[in-house]
Amino acid sequence: MNLNKVLISVLLMAVVTYLIRVFPIAIFKKKIQSKVFKSFLYYVPFAVLGAMTFPSIVYSTSNLYFSIIGTVVALVLAYYEKGLLKVAMSAVLAVYFCEVVFSKL
Repeated sequence: MNLNKVLISVLLMAVVTYLIRVFPIAIFKKKIQSKVFKSFLYYVPFAVLGAMTFPSIVYSTSNLYFSIIGTVVALVLAYYEKGLLKVAMSAVLAVYFCEVVFSKL
């Protein structure tokens, strides 16, 4: 790959990232009063993170059912407000256990 193409790509990514972060500051001079709009802006990062993460969760194992089991384990533990490490490790162990048990069948 050409060094010029790499530098141009990095520069374009930096400009796009910078514009996305500066654009709201430049437009909204006053404090946002609308509860609906504030709520929307509050939940956008969570929605984007979920949209980026969920497909990886579903297709990360050799079997779709094992992925679903791991996701359910994580959701149940998160619902009961367990720590992030406990939720993640439990989901991984549930998938691993399923892989080991059902690969022998």
